[in-house]
Amino acid sequence: MKTANLPMRPAILLSLIASLTLAAGLNGAVAQDTPARTLATGSNIPVSADAPDKYVVKPGDTLWDISKVFLRDPWYWPEIWYVNPQVANPHLIYPGDVLQLVYVDGQPRVTLARDTASGLTRLSPRIRREPLSQAVTAIPYEVIASFMGRPTLLDKDQVAKAPYVVAMRDGHLIGSVGNEIYARGIGKDPVDTRHSIIHIEERLYDPDGGALLGYSGIYVGSGPIAVAGDPAKLILTDSTREALQGDKLFPERLDVNVDFVPHAPSAAVTASIIAVRSHTMMGQYQVVALNRGERHGLEAGHVLAVHQAGDVVRNTYARGGLAARKSRALSGQKIRLPEERIGLIMIFKAFDRMSYGLVMETSHEIRQGDSARNP
Repeated sequence: MKTANLPMRPAILLSLIASLTLAAGLNGAVAQDTPARTLATGSNIPVSADAPDKYVVKPGDTLWDISKVFLRDPWYWPEIWYVNPQVANPHLIYPGDVLQLVYVDGQPRVTLARDTASGLTRLSPRIRREPLSQAVTAIPYEVIASFMGRPTLLDKDQVAKAPYVVAMRDGHLIGSVGNEIYARGIGKDPVDTRHSIIHIEERLYDPDGGALLGYSGIYVGSGPIAVAGDPAKLILTDSTREALQGDKLFPERLDVNVDFVPHAPSAAVTASIIAVRSHTMMGQYQVVALNRGERHGLEAGHVLAVHQAGDVVRNTYARGGLAARKSRALSGQKIRLPEERIGLIMIFKAFDRMSYGLVMETSHEIRQGDSARNP
């Protein structure tokens, strides 16, 4: 549940498809002929076998959830979603909206059924009274806001530019709940602005070439600014371990951008998972760091499949008969088993050479060293 302290959710901007127009049709059909679109793979859009004709959006739904209602592979959402530019904010979806599955030249499309009286699907301009913050987002806003407010996987530029603890009051070497600390680099943040304190720990290197990409961190605690300035004074009101000189500070409340939709990268991407952070008891909604970013074509909304390398086993089986001699020669050799696809992640923040992904589906534990590629 969002609180008053969280910033307003941005609209889901479907920029790839905002120019498409849906004409009124009879009995769920579209009157205006529209050229059928095939995907880059040459395959048809993979509609779910049990996709309903209509679906009522529920509170708590994400765009990923809704995509899975209609699609076998949710990253094809831009291929199936139609909007009417005559409707105010046509790209927004709200709880209570009715989504309708129709077909255009044999290709499936999902439309927003504003008026279904007399069997007609009419899309007409309508004023929305719901705030933009109630619009459906691609992934849970709260999960991303929580991680970004307490970041424990960090791009190297984030760390280089972040404010830092310069001293504790009264000469203390460590800080804990109730202690006052001084920090440099906070800038013009006003009194009562809360900051999280992160202890920078392990360096994250690119397995392809060894370049330093970022760092892992440990959440130390948080507190509000008591006296603004440079240095600013903060009071620790929460802590899980001692604050030390050099620890980094990050705003606890951020305007998190969720203006994206699930879609597959347009070019081939091969990435490695360089770190994993859990935010739930289950594997879903873990945050992973990848060794690829904007310079490699990654952007928010990109969906990647996670693959795990097969184990290496020793061949201890020797056949009898005519092949016995050859089989005995192979006995004891090491064999690598085939890799296995174990999950899906969605990129939600891309830096120059590193990105953050959210685990959307997983069948096995996702680990450092697993690979991520086009789904």
